[in-house]
Amino acid sequence: MPDIMAQPYPYEFLLTPGEVTIIGEAYRMIRHIYTDGRPLPKDPDPTFWGTSVGHWEGQTLVAETVGLLPQTDIVPGSGIEHRFPHSGKMKIVEHFQLLDPDTMKIETTIIDPVVLAHPYTTSQILKRHRDWTIDEYICEQNNRNSVTDTGKAEVDTIPPTPSSNSN
Repeated sequence: MPDIMAQPYPYEFLLTPGEVTIIGEAYRMIRHIYTDGRPLPKDPDPTFWGTSVGHWEGQTLVAETVGLLPQTDIVPGSGIEHRFPHSGKMKIVEHFQLLDPDTMKIETTIIDPVVLAHPYTTSQILKRHRDWTIDEYICEQNNRNSVTDTGKAEVDTIPPTPSSNSN
C-alpha cells in the first residue's frame, strides 16, 4: 500500500454487507475494507497492506488505512518519484468513485506528519474490461511475465528455446 493499488493487473471488487473486498491478480492480493462502522484501530498490528476501514459518502467509498509495516516504503507508481520510508503515523485515505459503469477513479492521499511536509494526493483511473478474469499470478525465480496484445498481463509458461549460438 499504496503501490499495490496501482499494479497493471486486474482487480475484482466485492461489495457485501459490512465489507468491501478487493481481489488483485498481482501477488494474490486480498484486501478488506471494513464498512461495518468500526473505528480505525488505535494500536494496529502492522501488515504490508495495513488495516482499512471505510464509509460511504453518497456514491463514494472513503477508505482510511493505518498500520503499515516499515518495509512498505512509498514507491514509484503511487505518484511519488522516489522511494522513501514512512513513520508509524502514516495514514492513507482513498476515495473510490465510479464515474460510469466501466470507469473507476481512485484518489489517494498519503498523510505522514513525520515524513511529509504536507499530505500528498494522487489519482488513477481504472477501466473495466468485461472479458477479463482474475488469473493465477506466479512470482518465482525465472518467471516470464509478459503482456498480451490487448494489454493484459500473463505468464509465459513455455520454456525459452536454447540459444542457436553455441560458442
